[in-house]
Amino acid sequence: MGARRQKDLIKPSSAYQQGTFSCVGSTESFSIMSFTGKYELQSQENFEPFMKALGLPDDQIQKGKDIKSISEIVQDGKKFKVTVTTGSKVLHNEFVIGEECEMEMLTGEKVKAVVQMEGNNRLVANLKGLKSVTELNGDTITNTLTMGDLTYKRISKRI
Repeated sequence: MGARRQKDLIKPSSAYQQGTFSCVGSTESFSIMSFTGKYELQSQENFEPFMKALGLPDDQIQKGKDIKSISEIVQDGKKFKVTVTTGSKVLHNEFVIGEECEMEMLTGEKVKAVVQMEGNNRLVANLKGLKSVTELNGDTITNTLTMGDLTYKRISKRI
């Protein structure tokens, strides 16, 4: 079995939609990571330049830069509900993996998007010239937003 590559060893089981895999030749299985939980912002990089490029007013940027936002994610299979609370501002989005949805951007603008799952721990979406990648590793969520050559990175921990 040593000549087989890893991708040949892990095959989706019939329970793939429920979030489990089984290894060929093994009775063990492991779950797709669950994003469900509350996460508090720990650090961020490039907040001010990115928000300026998005068109947020300076007063909102100054208010928001030091607030530890709370993100709450509820995942039910392929359905997600995401609520981000930053001070008095609340951003709420719901989507189903692989289906077009309407999402609210940081500016308040609503845009059409499709969120895809990459692997078992990455959500990727393109929103009007902005690419969002959200990756879960243990109790840490890293959200990277890219617009042109500008990148904004947020790191949050499960609370």
